[in-house]
Amino acid sequence: MLRKGFLSLTFLALFAAAFAPGAAAADPPFTFGLLLVGPYNDHGWSQAHYDAGLYLREQLGVELIYLDSVNTADRPETTVDQVVTQLIDQGADIVFATSDDMKDGILLGAELHPEVPMIWSSGDSAWTEGRDYRPDLANLGNTMGRMEYGKMMAGCAAALTSETGQLGYLGPLINAETLRLASSVYLGARYCWEEFRGEDPADLAFRVDWIGFWFNIPGFTLDPTQVANDFFDSGIDVVISGIDTTEGLVVAGQRAAAGESVWAVPYDYRGACDEAPDICLGVPYFNWGPAYLRIVESVLDGSFEAGFEWFGPNWDDLNNVDTSGVGFLNGPGLAADDAVMLEEFIAGLADGSINLFTGPLNYQDGTPFLGEGEVATDLQIWFMEQLLEGMVGASSPS
Repeated sequence: MLRKGFLSLTFLALFAAAFAPGAAAADPPFTFGLLLVGPYNDHGWSQAHYDAGLYLREQLGVELIYLDSVNTADRPETTVDQVVTQLIDQGADIVFATSDDMKDGILLGAELHPEVPMIWSSGDSAWTEGRDYRPDLANLGNTMGRMEYGKMMAGCAAALTSETGQLGYLGPLINAETLRLASSVYLGARYCWEEFRGEDPADLAFRVDWIGFWFNIPGFTLDPTQVANDFFDSGIDVVISGIDTTEGLVVAGQRAAAGESVWAVPYDYRGACDEAPDICLGVPYFNWGPAYLRIVESVLDGSFEAGFEWFGPNWDDLNNVDTSGVGFLNGPGLAADDAVMLEEFIAGLADGSINLFTGPLNYQDGTPFLGEGEVATDLQIWFMEQLLEGMVGASSPS
């Protein structure tokens, strides 16, 4: 059952107005149902999706209903398909499942409710070339941001700032998505280390430690606070986060307050730097609002089709909340000279003069990923099988 607190005040006000004396009958508002894998206020992945729901309410006047912390640890007796049904029973006209972890449940939910449009954010069930392609689920679409660009920017900022040449990546769990995003950080770091700082790529150390899930679950994952401290204890001076929450930034702020020269790059959420601004180099973040708006408008005008969308930044206005699905905000910890070089790097990504997914690139075990001069296809990037050569860390859970 959805908790009463998750029904918004807007819904309650509309309910009261509808049954007030003399009130005329009116159509119920379009209702947007949202499943979040973590807390709605996590300053990370889930909050970015929740804020997109608020954006829809502001832009279109839709009603938002949601359930957060939809994962087996926080809600062991709750399944995604059950929540999908609950949201629909509460009036949801469209349902968004916002985590790769929700795959099985949203596929089943789409089967059970074929009349209701649904979106699996970060999935590939509507991609004709995807491994999870389900042409029978005509009501289930996908949307995802090309965060590879944002991660390259994060890696560049880290490499420009590092005094030790040792970078740490705080990773969640291991799958194709997280492999390609961690590798994107490394590629951005390696490029800026070599091209802007003039350093030998062999002198750049890049270590990935995985905690086992998208955020900390005591007794199930490694503690990201401990992992971040281990990074800094080993000589790493910049931690780049790939998890949904901000422990890496918090730890860096604590250690900087004690006099250490350390920095961090959080992830996912536009406002993430606020927790330790002085040592935050910037944040690559998702802005789901424009994509969600396009999708809901297609339902409202009757043109919805279950398609696959992999949207990118608005290169003309990277941080425009109405047009750019992926952004990067510089943090107060990024030096002014480094910000100039980062801006030049971003311009190269924007005009295509810098394409880091170009060979030769090998996987971590030495097998070829891209041959000499070969430019990766979307499929090759989406379904990366390992970390890249030069990165230290596990490429598979075993």
